[in-house]
Amino acid sequence: MASRIRTERRRDALSKARVVEAAIDILDRVGEDGLTFRALAAHLATGSGAIYWHVTDKNDLLAAATDHVIARVMADAVGGSTPQDVIRTMALGVFDTIHAHPWVGGQLSRNPWQHAVLRMMEGIGGQVQALGVPEQAQFNSVTALLSFVLGLAGQYAAGARRFPHGTDRVEVRKAVLQTVAAKWMELDPAAHPFVRQVAEVLPEHDDREQFLAGIDLILAGMESIR
Repeated sequence: MASRIRTERRRDALSKARVVEAAIDILDRVGEDGLTFRALAAHLATGSGAIYWHVTDKNDLLAAATDHVIARVMADAVGGSTPQDVIRTMALGVFDTIHAHPWVGGQLSRNPWQHAVLRMMEGIGGQVQALGVPEQAQFNSVTALLSFVLGLAGQYAAGARRFPHGTDRVEVRKAVLQTVAAKWMELDPAAHPFVRQVAEVLPEHDDREQFLAGIDLILAGMESIR
């Protein structure tokens, strides 16, 4: 009987994985401001002390949650037929993840040396090596890709901070871009001919397609130096 109770206790014991998964659930529902140790303890039906056994503070918890999400992206991307395909899949996976979980963009842009970023760097680096990029150009190639992806993360994070959690981002984005395009069209055509030209396509452009086009431009540059 005592042995069975001990087994059940071990089975029900709070693990770091359960803490991280609960944090992700809260972050997705109410955003970063809603992630408190009190809310997390209530969600897990435990005390805050049990949570502190696994994470030191909120920053540590956010880093662990982000790494958990990014790890899935990297693992799901390895089945591509070519290094280029794997890199595209990784990059689009991060793009889609940031869109689905805006808090991930905030965390990625906040700390460039956290494990999630190193995980991305390692994943991209392995594919750059497989692509046959000369060793002396590998670091610049990987950091160019990583900087492009993290730039997106920062952009999304800045946008997410402007609007309350739960805002319809599709409609907000459309309204913002229409306003920006209208202002661009009012600029002096002699001083800003290109900006006025792209103002026409700004409101309806597809962010995901534009992002992938940027990845392909970087990949084309890598292929030119092989």
